[in-house]
Parts: sequence; C-alpha cells; structure tokens
Amino acid sequence: MSLNNRALRIIVSLLTIPAILLITYYGGTLFLLFVLIIGVVSSYEFSKMVKKKGVYPNLFLTVLFSIVIILNFFYQYFDFYIIFLFIVPLIFLLELFRNKGSAISNTGAVLISLFYISLFAGSLIGIREFYNYNDFIYNQGGWLLIATFISIWICDSAAYFLGTAFGKHKLFPRVSPNKSWEGAAAGFVFAVITMLFLHYYILDFITRFDALVFGLIIGIMGQAGDLVESLLKRDAGVKDSSNIIPGHGGFFDRFDSLIFVAPFIYLYIIFFV
Repeated sequence: MSLNNRALRIIVSLLTIPAILLITYYGGTLFLLFVLIIGVVSSYEFSKMVKKKGVYPNLFLTVLFSIVIILNFFYQYFDFYIIFLFIVPLIFLLELFRNKGSAISNTGAVLISLFYISLFAGSLIGIREFYNYNDFIYNQGGWLLIATFISIWICDSAAYFLGTAFGKHKLFPRVSPNKSWEGAAAGFVFAVITMLFLHYYILDFITRFDALVFGLIIGIMGQAGDLVESLLKRDAGVKDSSNIIPGHGGFFDRFDSLIFVAPFIYLYIIFFV
C-alpha cells in the first residue's frame, strides 16, 4: 500500500468513523438509511462483480428486493417467510423473459445477493431495534453495535499488523495470500478481549458470558466474512468491489465482516438475551 493511499485511508476513516458511531447511537430512521446504503450499494457492487464472470443478474429486482428486505427489519410489516415466498418465484418467473446469459447463474446471483448481503445487513437493524421492542432501553442496541464495530476494527487491525510482523503460516492462500494463521489468531484474541473490556464500560446491561460470546462470534465470523468476500472477488477477478470510498474500495469491501457477523449476534440476542 502506497503512502498516499494509506494517508487517504486514514483521512477517510477519521471523517467517517465518528459519523457512523453517532448514527448508530441515535438509531431510528437515520440508522435505517445507513443500513439501506450498505445493503443496496453492496448488492449493486456484487451484481457488477459477477458480470466479470458472464453473469447478468436482474439488477432492478436485486435493488428493489434488497430495499424491501431491509425495510421489513425496521417496520416489521410481514414475516420473512411470506416475503421470500413472494420474492423467489418472481425472480424465476421474470428470468423467463430475459434470455440473457445463464438463467441458473443469473437467478443464483440474485438469490446470493438477497440471502447473503441484504438479509445479513438487515440483521443490523434487527440488533439495533431489538432493545426497542423488548422492554429494554433503546440506546442499548446502539451501544451493542458500537462495541461490535470497535471489536471488528481492532480485530482487523490486530490481524493485519501482527500477521504482517509474525505471520509464517498461510491461512487460505487460494483465497487471500497475505493472511496468516498467526494474524487470524491475533485478531480472534483481540476481538474477545475488546468485547470483555467494553463490557465494563458500555455493555454493563449484558452479562460477561454474553460479551464473551459476542467476542467469539466477531473473532471467528468477522474474519470468515472477510475471507468469503475475498473468495467472491477472486472468483470474479477484481481487487475491490468498487472504488466508491476513496482509499477503501467499495461498501462491500468495508462492511463484509460486519454484515457476516450481524446475523449471528442477532440470532443470539433473540434466543438467549
């Protein structure tokens, strides 16, 4: 990474991180808009990526249903089973009239985008609003997500810097040649330590065991999410999902770990909190 690019990354991070944390803390419609941007733009980037493989997903349906899925997490109009009973047949029916590329690949790309990116991103709203609908204090959902952001960022930083310094054994060279087992272990440990540390300062409304579980989820699934996106990009033959964020690539690049972690934390708080 060049010095200029690294400086640009730092500047963009210093400008955007405080805004993300504030939006997350206050929640509501502003946070809904934030998640919509993550989900819709990431889905759009994925649709553009797969075109490199000769795949042509229905972009209109991808964006439209991405919005529907994320909005439903906020407004809770319908059961998701009903939504997908409507969405999935419609995707196949409209593909009958397209006659562009492989129908299997096209529909598969749309479904991956909706079930992976949009549904996972929408889980962020599920986490944020859980404490609104279940007799807790509303801002607690914000603090939980803020702690999740911080833990992911520290996990990524520890994995990068300690992996660069001490990494000798490749983690998944076919997917991400620069990642090492040593870096992954460092990221895992720091993710857990961060959540346990934050438990005493901003997460006192959850138990120490809950904080430990969240740290384990972030340390494992956060790094898995990064590898999954790297797998998709490598298959598509692209370095970044887009260049929309100066110095950082695309939204899918920046939020891949977060959206992969979100459904696991959401499921945990639904069943165990």
